Amino acid sequence: MTQENHEFITFGQLFPQLSYFYSKTSTVSNSILSLDNIVKTYDKNVAVDGVSFEVPKGSIFGLLGPNGAGKTSLIRIITTITRADTGTVLLEGEKLNSRHPEQIGYMPEERGLYRKMKVGEHLLYLARLKGLGKEQAKEQIRHWFEKFGIEDWWNKKVEELSKGMQQKIQFIATVVHRPKLLILDEPFSGLDPVNTNLIKDEIHELHNQGVSIIFSTHRMEQVEEVCEHIVLINKGRNVLEGKVRDIKNQFKRNLFRIDYEGQLPPGLEERADIVGHSDHSITIQVNKEGRSNELLQYLLQNGVFVHAFNEILPTLNEIFIRQVKG
Repeated sequence: MTQENHEFITFGQLFPQLSYFYSKTSTVSNSILSLDNIVKTYDKNVAVDGVSFEVPKGSIFGLLGPNGAGKTSLIRIITTITRADTGTVLLEGEKLNSRHPEQIGYMPEERGLYRKMKVGEHLLYLARLKGLGKEQAKEQIRHWFEKFGIEDWWNKKVEELSKGMQQKIQFIATVVHRPKLLILDEPFSGLDPVNTNLIKDEIHELHNQGVSIIFSTHRMEQVEEVCEHIVLINKGRNVLEGKVRDIKNQFKRNLFRIDYEGQLPPGLEERADIVGHSDHSITIQVNKEGRSNELLQYLLQNGVFVHAFNEILPTLNEIFIRQVKG
């Protein structure tokens, strides 16, 4: 009886196309939205020039860029208002199609309410457009009216409401159908601090419920407060993408603020550049990462009482300006 040599063939060797498909599917499984090499032109103007990024599921994702960068064009493509010339958009791994708008909530910067309509009828109409039945829509609208304490607004006309009050109605219209993906373009515009915090709390609550949120604004301090990931678009192209904390670390300049008591030792200038000095506080820049620990030890050994020794990371506003100007 002869012994045969057996060569085992892998799944990927037998079905290379299927293997590729499954590998791609597993790649996008953690993303609610995936854009691949999106291009959009208007006449001879290239508004979006090969943009690619992914929005992680359940994240608050900042879509940033200066005026004219291509953000609005991208949002219109994602919401199927327009189509990309080339490139692919996937929602939960499925190519974008006519059914997907019911899973997306979009709050545009320019509000789109019909001023002559009554608030309740208007919201009911918009909810029905998003696929809700009449009774289900009424139930959801009443739920949000109770949350915002505006139960008596049902028969008010939109034109009777202030800009901030209209903003609340626009927010309800955006979330009433329980979308998987929210796109909020300058959501706090026109709101006073109390109502800003109200909408902000609702955004965080929706986030905690697993809703994925794209947040577009020019207010970088708001981005730092609410966003976990960002993409920065400039002149229609990706400039920067990643987690906020990673990006801030990427652009750090080894700056430290030291609050202290006592006399600073001579020779400190030889160990670090002093870039700011006030009573009992000094800002220094070390020339190499890791030297900060040596500097702290040097100060303590020389009798300086250190109250605080903190690294100063750049703000997103600083990074934004540097990248766009650059």
